[in-house]
Amino acid sequence: MIDLAALTGLRAVATHGSVIAAAEATGFTPSAVSQQVKRLERQVGVPLLERVGRGVMLTSHGRHLVDAGEQVLADLERLEAELQHRADVVTGSVRLVAFSTAMRGLVAPVARSLLDAHPDLRLTLDEREPWDAVDLVAAGQCEVGIVHRWGGVAFAVPDHVASTRVADDVADLIVPRDHPLAGRARVSPRDLLDVDWIATPEGTICRQWLHRMYDGTGRPPRIAHVSMEFESHLALVAAGLGVALVPRLGRAPLGPEVVAVAVTDPVPTRLVDALHRRTMADSPAVAAVLDALRAAGSG
Repeated sequence: MIDLAALTGLRAVATHGSVIAAAEATGFTPSAVSQQVKRLERQVGVPLLERVGRGVMLTSHGRHLVDAGEQVLADLERLEAELQHRADVVTGSVRLVAFSTAMRGLVAPVARSLLDAHPDLRLTLDEREPWDAVDLVAAGQCEVGIVHRWGGVAFAVPDHVASTRVADDVADLIVPRDHPLAGRARVSPRDLLDVDWIATPEGTICRQWLHRMYDGTGRPPRIAHVSMEFESHLALVAAGLGVALVPRLGRAPLGPEVVAVAVTDPVPTRLVDALHRRTMADSPAVAAVLDALRAAGSG
């Protein structure tokens, strides 16, 4: 009989490209993942991994087993969710991954009350970027992933993954208190042609939106400094090094050195979604987590 836990480990190696990466994604040690694969090889009697240079790759047998096993694992996941739905019990493990501001602004405020309300629920939290969350949910490495997208910036989600809106997160222009724009009630991109921006790195979703915001001006934003974290943006603005576009979700109270100004035409809004596999649609545990996230997002 094929060990389903070991099959899940082999699928993680196939998804993430190495034993080490699979271990990091699943929470096991690399040694434990290797042992799972070896146990699976003994059960099926054929090699499933082969060494290539300093890494490994799936053999043709391993690839066939992962591809055929996907439906088995999906059917079992759906069956478990249906049984729990019939019993109306919130139980089991939910691995939830979220980007940093969602972890602060959505997950942290509800996690304790969620666990208190459902003692049989086990919740594991992991902070990841949105594109990582999509991959982990799609590959069965977590049950719920929280992602964001800005306005019209596209974000691809596989067909077998469902998306639920949990919050609309507006961003404000953050400027030093003595900045010429600090006294304005609102600004538009045309008011921001000559400002120095503190922005996230090129290729990030937030940076893509900043460029999209300038589409109607005929000029790109002038990037002065680059920082990944919005908390760092606030510190750099407070130091007088530029302005920043910072979402409200998970944002710490602003200090006296900076001011938030509303932006219009367009209003910079992050659409925050919770992802789960469609096989988990009947899971009371996933439903409880989604309900708590929606409540936090509308509060």
